[in-house]
Amino acid sequence: MTPAQRRALEGLSARYAIPFAEAPLDPLAVFGRKAPLVLEIGSGMGETTTAIAKADPATDFIAIEVHAPGVGSLLNRIAADQLANLRVIQHDAVEVLQRMIPDGALAGIHLFFPDPWPKKRHHKRRLVQPAFAALTARKLAPGATLHAATDWQDYAEQMLAVLSAEPLLENTAAGFAPRPPQRPLTKFERRGVKLGHEVRDLVFRRR
Repeated sequence: MTPAQRRALEGLSARYAIPFAEAPLDPLAVFGRKAPLVLEIGSGMGETTTAIAKADPATDFIAIEVHAPGVGSLLNRIAADQLANLRVIQHDAVEVLQRMIPDGALAGIHLFFPDPWPKKRHHKRRLVQPAFAALTARKLAPGATLHAATDWQDYAEQMLAVLSAEPLLENTAAGFAPRPPQRPLTKFERRGVKLGHEVRDLVFRRR
């Protein structure tokens, strides 16, 4: 963790971070308005999260990230850009979804380049499993979308199979989707492309 990230955690969390709680979140209390709410799972260092929030000021965003350096980096970005529509929760994403997000509350979920756990014996640790697909589907409002992206082919195929099998979700494409223009290129994507990895997007809609 850099000194700047540590200072952000100490000095900016009270303003821009949402503490984990065993109670439903009130977006009106957090953002001071009623607006579509999008949840990003695994915001990393916050580069993509910040770009998306800046480009869509009419939507409110909550980023979930467990790693403190990433949270500190995102807090600095929020403060530097004075983003009123972006907040962060430092906690496990599944628990946040279970405890803090009411069913049908979200206009979208973003899951960009989750940990691929590339070794076969670790595949069970991958986030996108049937229980996760069912949980995220419940949290989406009808017509809302789950947008995922990965540069690992076997994980992309696993995601496609798992999400396609969830009854509450429907694929918006015949298989993988073109990259939506609102998703900026990430450093992970650029790194993956340099390594010869093809990036695949999946966009599923809540029925």
